[in-house]
Amino acid sequence: MARRPSTARKTLSEANLAALGGDRLAALLIEVANGDLKRRLRMELAAEVGAPDLALELDKRLTTLAASRARVSWRKRPELIADLQMLRRMIVGRLAPMDAKLAFDRLAAWFDLYPSLTARVKDPKGELTLVFDGATADLASLASAVGPDVAAPVLTEALSARLSEWASWVGRGAAALSPAVAKRLLADLTRGRPRPTGRLALVVRKLADRAGDIDAWVLAIPDDDRRKPDVAAGIARRLAEAGRAEEARAALEASRTESPPASRWGRARAVEPAPLPESWHAAEIAVLEAEGKTARAEEARWTLFGRTLSDDTLRTLLAGLPDFEDVIALDRAFALAGAHVDPMKGLAFLMTWPAHREAAAMILARREEIRGSFDDLPLWAARLAGRYPDAALLLVRARAEALVRLGDGMTDEVEGLIGEAETHAVAAGEDSEIHAAFIKGLRSLAATKRPGWR
Repeated sequence: MARRPSTARKTLSEANLAALGGDRLAALLIEVANGDLKRRLRMELAAEVGAPDLALELDKRLTTLAASRARVSWRKRPELIADLQMLRRMIVGRLAPMDAKLAFDRLAAWFDLYPSLTARVKDPKGELTLVFDGATADLASLASAVGPDVAAPVLTEALSARLSEWASWVGRGAAALSPAVAKRLLADLTRGRPRPTGRLALVVRKLADRAGDIDAWVLAIPDDDRRKPDVAAGIARRLAEAGRAEEARAALEASRTESPPASRWGRARAVEPAPLPESWHAAEIAVLEAEGKTARAEEARWTLFGRTLSDDTLRTLLAGLPDFEDVIALDRAFALAGAHVDPMKGLAFLMTWPAHREAAAMILARREEIRGSFDDLPLWAARLAGRYPDAALLLVRARAEALVRLGDGMTDEVEGLIGEAETHAVAAGEDSEIHAAFIKGLRSLAATKRPGWR
């Protein structure tokens, strides 16, 4: 019997190609190479010679792309994008390890191709933009590698002359810059210059974040914006965290909204000021702590929790409490949730924490306020069914009635909820006549669209 030929050696893989030998592979490459492949091969050969030779080959291609005015159709766009990606990989992957400065200069030239390309490339899906936006991490990495003396002048010139494009790229990459480069670039953009505005102000703020310069960050915010509660909250929080409590308090108080004055004729009542956002109240807590007013900060945190029912706020409150006091604090938190003005928000907190006993008590106490349209009701009912079937029963019935009121009638989902309700009713020891009345009212509601059993 003839032996079956092995297919492993015919599989297209690096190992099998290497087995062909260098001479055979070189001949094949020369035979099949088109323009793009030949260009890549020349660059790879130049890289073997040295960094200056690779830089020269890269410059040739960058110059050609920059000088071209030919329109690029949607059919040719993938080829162009592949060419751009190849150039970036050669700069970052091959040239940068040999000479970071040469690579940084070529990458800056690569980014500068973008404006002319957008004018001649048909790109309705924004694929070209994504190529350049996706390279900002490489830009930041190379800028950090060459250091502030080399990177800062190049980036400053680019931002000064071509702000509309470079603001986005530097802003995106700012968080990955080394603090030294960010600090130097920040100084070059602000020292002896007018106060930054518009896109430049956004870049300055991101650089100030990376450099840890709070004053530069604040300076880049327009005066009118500083009086907005959300913005003032951000400023105050940063200042408080830096230990500058007095300035933090001033920033916060400057944003307090005041009631508009009444009409001079006395015919119009004064309008109540808009409520301050939660971010403002959270910032005030940070300011109170920076001022050393610990007790007031804790009470303010309780007030904030009472409005937001935030898990994070409660965990912060509990973190600093000694044993047994955290139990008392939890009871207080559960009571606030149970009495919250929005019953579904309060119930969601208790179910998520979890505090099922308190959630069940709240459902029984506020049964008339349960909104059956809330999508989590069936899940909550399943969680409560084992120990609190009476609460689960109320949730299931509220859900079934809400679905019928929406106008879908006695759907399979509603029929399933009726079956669940019967199970919970038996477990809760409810009189069977009550459940029968519920079903009768539900079917009547489905038929007549009039309010049914509740």
